[in-house]
Amino acid sequence: MTGLLIKNFVRSKGLMTGLLLLFLSGLISLNVGKHFLEKNQQIIQQTAHFQQENIDRNVKYVNKEIGLLLYYVRFGLANDTPNLAGLSIGQRDINPAVLSVTIRNLEEQKYTTDLMNPMYQLIGNLDFSFVLIYFFPLIIIAFCFNLISEEKEEGTWSLVLSQAISPLKMLRLKLCIRYVSVLTVLLLLLVIAKFYLAIPVDNAFVAFGLTAILYISFWFSMSWLIVSFHRDSSYNALLLLIVWVLLTIVIPASINAAIVHTYPIPEAFGTVLESREGYHSKWDQPKEPTIQKFQKHYPQFNRYKHPEGQDYSWLWYYAMQQMGDDEAAVHATDLKTKLRKRETASSIIGLFVPTIHTQQNFNHLSQSDMANHLNFIEEVEKFHEQKRLYFYPKIFTDFAIADENWKAFPLAYFQDKVSVSWSSVLIPVFSICVICVVWAGINFRRPLERNVHYQ
Repeated sequence: MTGLLIKNFVRSKGLMTGLLLLFLSGLISLNVGKHFLEKNQQIIQQTAHFQQENIDRNVKYVNKEIGLLLYYVRFGLANDTPNLAGLSIGQRDINPAVLSVTIRNLEEQKYTTDLMNPMYQLIGNLDFSFVLIYFFPLIIIAFCFNLISEEKEEGTWSLVLSQAISPLKMLRLKLCIRYVSVLTVLLLLLVIAKFYLAIPVDNAFVAFGLTAILYISFWFSMSWLIVSFHRDSSYNALLLLIVWVLLTIVIPASINAAIVHTYPIPEAFGTVLESREGYHSKWDQPKEPTIQKFQKHYPQFNRYKHPEGQDYSWLWYYAMQQMGDDEAAVHATDLKTKLRKRETASSIIGLFVPTIHTQQNFNHLSQSDMANHLNFIEEVEKFHEQKRLYFYPKIFTDFAIADENWKAFPLAYFQDKVSVSWSSVLIPVFSICVICVVWAGINFRRPLERNVHYQ
């Protein structure tokens, strides 16, 4: 019986075409990931090169005052991109891989990003996570929607019941053949990805693979549950497609809208406004209050004084720039807090929605989620502060530019750490799979027993 079922599966042109489409779309997604990684690497390499070139050029032509020189000089921090991000690009296509900042007001520099084509942003990326989450379920639905109804509609169900083998066992064999075929394509794509994208085999990659296997297992479980109601093919197909639309489009979009409504972020505009007002308004105000606030923030610089009777000094100028950050600090902190609350809320809700949970796991393991970007922004803040504290005393004492080792400022790198919580990664979808299989088992037992009785 098993051999016959495998022969029927292999001889089915539709099923083979579905598997081929899955494989080809997977290969295309891997190529998209490869292109993304190469583009990111190119951006980082070029930034490292042009940063040193920029420093050398400014040191050569702006060589009178170090305060003026540091108005122009930029120092870059790159957010290291793991190769696993080639499988799930996530938000890395809209967030910059490198931030180059001067020691001036930081808030206006934190949210600068690369120029992008909005049309490409609207379309999105055909990365591996997209193919797996949206395309694999459609093929699985096409494979499974008529597991039983096909036999009934073709008039062979009575013949199946007359065989020595249990009808339920035969149905399980048909499902297993389809499951193994799709699983083989998935594993083959992951093996190709490992070598094509040079992904190291670590906990993150193993968790990524297990998450993908659980995801397709969920859709087979759901299909198994739907066909267990013994309805005709059109009803099964319609119901499965409704489930697909709900889980991949309607529910994620609704949850996103609800979270955005629950955690609005007017602080994004407030941060920009307060930052600009914070230092632009200081041009028309007395110098001393600005310097006093600056020295209250940095008491170690109390010994530096603004020259009496002068309208301008580098101490006052950089104190004014500091006020931009200080006066926007409350809004900036609230903005980050709310973005983290959004991330937490979507993670909790995602525990009950396999599509959301899978996408979040992929993005987390690939370090392409909002949490990674916020961690990077916080590292930029520390990086910027270090540069300020290093150069402020030299600016205030008019340190000689020629005495500084300007070769000691290469592009810096930030490497985020990904933690794998196996229970939170695997248990939610696995639990839903078990529920579907148990429910389907209850459904199968009753109708099959009734049909056998009718024979």
